[in-house]
Amino acid sequence: MILEMMMEALFALVDIYYLSKVSEDAVAAVGITESVVTLIYALGIGIASGATAMVARRIGEKNPEEASVAASQAIIVTVIFSFIIAVPGFIFGEQILILMGGEPEMVAEGLWYTKIMMATNVVIMLLFVLNGIFRGAGDAKIAMYSLALSSVINIVLDPIFIFGFGPIPEMGVKGAAVATSIGRGIGVAFQLYILFNSKSQIKITRATFKWIPEVMGRLIKIASGGTMQYVIGSASWIVMVRIIADFGTEAVAAYTYAVRIIIFTILPAWGLANAASTLVGQNLGAEKPDRAEKSVWMTCALNVGFLLIVSVVFFIFAEEFIGFFDSTPTIVAEGTKGLKIFSIGYVAYAFGMVISSAFNGAGDTFTPTLMNFICFWIIQIPLAYYLVYNFEFQTTGVYIAIVLAEVIMGTLAIILFKRGTWKKTKV
Repeated sequence: MILEMMMEALFALVDIYYLSKVSEDAVAAVGITESVVTLIYALGIGIASGATAMVARRIGEKNPEEASVAASQAIIVTVIFSFIIAVPGFIFGEQILILMGGEPEMVAEGLWYTKIMMATNVVIMLLFVLNGIFRGAGDAKIAMYSLALSSVINIVLDPIFIFGFGPIPEMGVKGAAVATSIGRGIGVAFQLYILFNSKSQIKITRATFKWIPEVMGRLIKIASGGTMQYVIGSASWIVMVRIIADFGTEAVAAYTYAVRIIIFTILPAWGLANAASTLVGQNLGAEKPDRAEKSVWMTCALNVGFLLIVSVVFFIFAEEFIGFFDSTPTIVAEGTKGLKIFSIGYVAYAFGMVISSAFNGAGDTFTPTLMNFICFWIIQIPLAYYLVYNFEFQTTGVYIAIVLAEVIMGTLAIILFKRGTWKKTKV
């Protein structure tokens, strides 16, 4: 799972590296688009969390047939919702960038990136959900292979479509969206081949691939909580980007670099967190709640150790990391400041992500949703607003608010997890 998330992190880093060679507007357009697109992907992640919980519980009960039924329902609902999103997302791409505070030059350059990413959201949604199914079944290596495949293809195609090669014209930021969609699409095709050709514990057949109301109802119940959990978190990031946008394109570009670098290590850490989700679900299915709890604390310890090392490295070498992507003095200074402040809250975030994932694995998506609402909307957003506009901290206020929210998230997660009510969740 860690290797799987490293592939996802590499995907994001390669994109931003090539786009940094295009223009600051291109980087800013990607940063703004992704802040909105992650809100949509929250739906995919929410469905994935429901699929992981249900599949893991059925596998723990040694009932792979019912696990396959749950997987089929997850695929059906994902495809339906993704197509509902695609049409308005494509049509209103320009309005999305303008609403997020994009300057005219940036909107003009990034428009087709936004339109393509919205129109092809089905491949990324399915990538999340199908990997959630494999993780729930304990087949993490298949999820890793699919992301490795899509990442390698994206790495190869990025410079070809962005800068042009042979008969393929130079597309700029639009080319990054094309490369991403093709890479993800091939990864999804690989996943579906495995599922429909009995290469996994989960086997999709004509008997399972149909609307089954009872299973669909349970899935939607869990997924709705998971979706709200990620919608709340993703929407808060949209607000953060919107505040940053008030300070110009360079500020958004610097923020985007810092966040992409953070993601490079956050995603492998999420790999550990996802492992906790699978272990909790399967152990509860096997009626071993104590082992489920032990696995979570062990995962927290590993994650804290990993992110502590990373935070020290980022704090010391922040300027060098940002400078690798862009040598513009103002962007380097702003990005360095953001990366250093972000790294301070890393250790606390280690607890929050693992325990939230553990709740999801147990099928309790309400608790992490509540935590996200309190930490991001009650604390982070108001604090960022007042620090930026009332106390004139400028962009520093956004970075400080994010870190404090993550520290509170980690503390709250530990308190709620120790109550143990998650052990009694029915899936």
